This record gives sequence, C-alpha cells and structure tokens, in this order.
Amino acid sequence: MLMSRRQSLLPLLAAPWWGGWAPAAHAGSQLEEPLADSVRTALSSAVQQQGAPVPEFSDTAARLSYLRWLAAMSDRLWHKKPEWLVRKEFLQTVWYESRRAGLDTSLVLGLIQVESNFRKFAVSSVGARGYMQVMPFWTRVIGDGDAGKLFHLQTNLRFGCVILRHYLDREQGDVYMALGRYNGSRGKPQYPNAVFGAQRNWVYNDAPNKA
Repeated sequence: MLMSRRQSLLPLLAAPWWGGWAPAAHAGSQLEEPLADSVRTALSSAVQQQGAPVPEFSDTAARLSYLRWLAAMSDRLWHKKPEWLVRKEFLQTVWYESRRAGLDTSLVLGLIQVESNFRKFAVSSVGARGYMQVMPFWTRVIGDGDAGKLFHLQTNLRFGCVILRHYLDREQGDVYMALGRYNGSRGKPQYPNAVFGAQRNWVYNDAPNKA
C-alpha cells in the first residue's frame, strides 16, 4: 500500500525545507569542451525523444519499490507541482534519466531544486535553460542549435544528467568537484554545498513493511 502524504513527510520534519531557496535560476557558466562519442550520442538521442519515458521492471518487487518512491516524492513535490499528471511525468522522467546516467536520483532532484526551483521554463542571467539549467551551447555541440528544445522535459533532464555524468567521469567520481564543473565554479564550496543541502530533502529509504 502506498504511503499517505502525512506518513511520507514524517521523516522530513527535522530537515530544512523550502524556505531558504530563492526562485531565481542559479546556473553559473558551464564550459564548452570536447565530448566523448558516447556522451555526444546520448545527448543527440535526447533531442529526438518525445514524451516521458516508461520505466520497465524486472519483477513485481522492483515495480512496487518504484511506486513507493513515486508516492513519497509526489507528496514532497505536490506544492510545487499541484497537478498529479504533471508531477508524475516529471518524477518518472527524473527517475529514468538519473538511473540511465548512473546518478543518485536524490542528487539530481537536489540539483534541480537549486538550479531552477522546479520551474520548467527557468532562464538564468547567463542563458541556461530549464529544470537543470542547461547552457544553449550544448544543443549547438550535438544538435541543430535549437535552444528551445531545452525546455522539453526529457531533453532537458537527459542533457543535465548526461552532462553531470560526464563531469563525474572527468573528476574520477568526485561529486563535489563534478558539481563545481556543472556550475562553472569548480573548487568553490558554495554551489556543491547548496546541492548537497537540497539533496537531503529527496533522500528516500524504501521501507515497504512500514507503508
């Protein structure tokens, strides 16, 4: 049985929540750089995608675990995205793209919170766009240069997750340094610490027996 909103929010009562986050987009200046063929292919395919990806599961237990996660995250996000279908599509895509890139889903949600405060059409002062504040030059590097595509849900999340994975690989798994690269502030603590702080709001420990 899925958790109620009140039940799923109980573990968060001791954690800092939304009050400290300004609505302005937070993106710094990502740097244009050469990409591995695998990264270029992953980004190129994202431009062609339409609609939210549909998760597939190896067994019933995995599917139920996903549904519990979806219910818990939906409860935490409802006041930012009050429409259930919009919220479901967003979370489903975050789950899919973060796992596809080998990223912690809570880290990706924390980054989105800091970058755009969950605003699909956020634009920063340096021109970064969408949920994960992707710089327009990425569409020029791998596609037709149409920066408007960065407002498409899956395209934006695919770009953001693949780029973060790319930076993690360059930093040999050092999340702190990879986040600095993502923001264009490598080696400075403000941005990584902000993302780590926001990440705590999205950590989920699956406990089906307590549902």
